[in-house]
Amino acid sequence: MDPLIEELKREIRRLEAQDAQAAPRPSRRLLAGVAVFVLLVAAAGYARFGTPGAWKGVPVAHSEAEVGQAGALGQIDAMIGKLEERLKAQPDDAEGWSMLGRSYNALGRYPEAVTAFQRVVTLKPQEASGYADLADAKAMAAGRSLAGEPAALIARALELDPKNLKALALAGTVAFEQHDYTRAARLWEAAVAVAEPGSELARNLEGGIAEARSRSGAPAPKPAPDATPAAAGATLSGQVRLAAALKDRAAPEDTVFVFARAASGSKMPLAIVRKQVKDLPFDFTLDDSTAMSPQTRLSSAQQVVVSARVSKSGNATPQPGDLQGESAPVAPGASGVAVRIDRVVR
Repeated sequence: MDPLIEELKREIRRLEAQDAQAAPRPSRRLLAGVAVFVLLVAAAGYARFGTPGAWKGVPVAHSEAEVGQAGALGQIDAMIGKLEERLKAQPDDAEGWSMLGRSYNALGRYPEAVTAFQRVVTLKPQEASGYADLADAKAMAAGRSLAGEPAALIARALELDPKNLKALALAGTVAFEQHDYTRAARLWEAAVAVAEPGSELARNLEGGIAEARSRSGAPAPKPAPDATPAAAGATLSGQVRLAAALKDRAAPEDTVFVFARAASGSKMPLAIVRKQVKDLPFDFTLDDSTAMSPQTRLSSAQQVVVSARVSKSGNATPQPGDLQGESAPVAPGASGVAVRIDRVVR
């Protein structure tokens, strides 16, 4: 492995870590926006930046963490310059062009990233990763739109490698933006299958799957054939109410999601139902027939928390201004579970 490329990778990863510590992470919005996958999927990792000046390595911030970030950016800029010079002498180094493209992406230099990844595709036309990276860069250069050529490049990547993680993630985003929620969920499930278990990307993909399934209205997956009668019959029931103090914050047509998730570990919903504010208060029943995917079922959990959320946007993923409440941890099979929506999501 080329030492310069290795150093670039380390610096970008270090910058990511500094950025994660320096500022609160954004809420886990649905991955329908291409930027989320753009930032999470790239093999070297893309850092998140808040100030255009920082992209140039200018120390515009005053905190120690921000100054460190600016210094890291300056160091990356310097290494990019060295890599550019080396590629002039070794223009057939596909790995070098790939790292250069990812580095440009990290600095928001998307047109230059497009040029670099086009070189990768030319040098290695049978490798899926180059097409996925090129689609990513073209989408960002076009204002974060995957429509048109980026979508075609993603399709080509999947032709070459049906299990390419980045291509699967981006293809799911294309399907979601086309309102093909069933296909989006299927593609993201395939991406989860090859993603690192428990990684941030896997968790975000799981959130996208839940959102896509909620919007699709498709029949809920059936319990696995080997489920025992006791597991298959695991049911939660109870009632959801809205606190009187919050009634003025909710419109009758606002969506209400009621869902169960494991009391610890993954936040992926195990079962979910959808109502409207005008239905409140209402009784609910959650079981394996309301699961979001065959791999995540209510009967697989020992303890769960039942949450109810009034979504102003209609998205299952929480957003500021939504209203929410939750139960104490209970075991699947419990009845009379009370959920009071009593706080505002910040």
